[in-house]
Amino acid sequence: MTVQRYKTYKSPVKQTTGLKTHHKIMIGSFTTIVVIYMIVNAILLNGVFVKQTLNNDNLNSKVNELQADTQTKLNQLTDTLMKTNTELNSLGSQMGSIDEEFAMLKASTSADFSGIIEDAIKGVVTIRTNIGQGTGFIINQEGYLITNAHVLSGGNIVQAITYDQQTHGAELIGYDANLDVALLKISGEYNKLKLANSDKVQIGEKVIAIGNPLGLQFSVSEGIVSAVNREGPNGLDYYIQTDAALNPGNSGGPLINKKGEVIGINNFKIGSSESLGFALESNYIKEVVNEISMQALNQTLV
Repeated sequence: MTVQRYKTYKSPVKQTTGLKTHHKIMIGSFTTIVVIYMIVNAILLNGVFVKQTLNNDNLNSKVNELQADTQTKLNQLTDTLMKTNTELNSLGSQMGSIDEEFAMLKASTSADFSGIIEDAIKGVVTIRTNIGQGTGFIINQEGYLITNAHVLSGGNIVQAITYDQQTHGAELIGYDANLDVALLKISGEYNKLKLANSDKVQIGEKVIAIGNPLGLQFSVSEGIVSAVNREGPNGLDYYIQTDAALNPGNSGGPLINKKGEVIGINNFKIGSSESLGFALESNYIKEVVNEISMQALNQTLV
């Protein structure tokens, strides 16, 4: 018997050669350099960010200090002027007397308002905080008054200077940021200004805007109603447009018709134009004031 012998086939095995040592060292070194580079970059960027943040904080702090210092000096100037004016009046001087100011105000407006200003001005006050000033007016004889909420923004001390140049501490009852109205209270009894029905305001009717930026020098500007139901920055068509000039310090002051009634609270103007002023209509003033007073005092005021 013949025995056949088969040869076992062995497939060729390819031998894999590993990385040589110097290759491993080069790759490791490169990886280490990249990691170190990324870490150094991160440290540098973080340092730049921290430095920039500190610089911004320092700048904001200096701006706030300058603003506070400026307002403090302005308040001191107001107090000095008030004291000087009081002393002059007590000596019987004609300079800076209230009667003279009324006469000048009457002369600066038409006959339509000559008999109104003296009564209306008694209900207007200067609103002063530790960082700003504006105007307000009395809506209730018990010392409730209103101004723009933005006049009080950022302040922690609020004072009201009445037409007789007396300074009173004012209590914040509440505010509506959307309509930019704040309700305040001072002690005592005062002449109030009556809120008109703004639905009856007519385009073309004459009006005056009253401001009191320093508590001394009343500012009155005359104009007409240019439009009603204008849209404000809050998207609501609650505003009267007037060409009566709104001077610095008029914010929160009354817009008054020929009957001596308030048809709006002076709120804002567009850019530097003196003929594009806007006042929140009096009917919306009534609504928001009564909402605030109901929440805070459980009563309506107007």
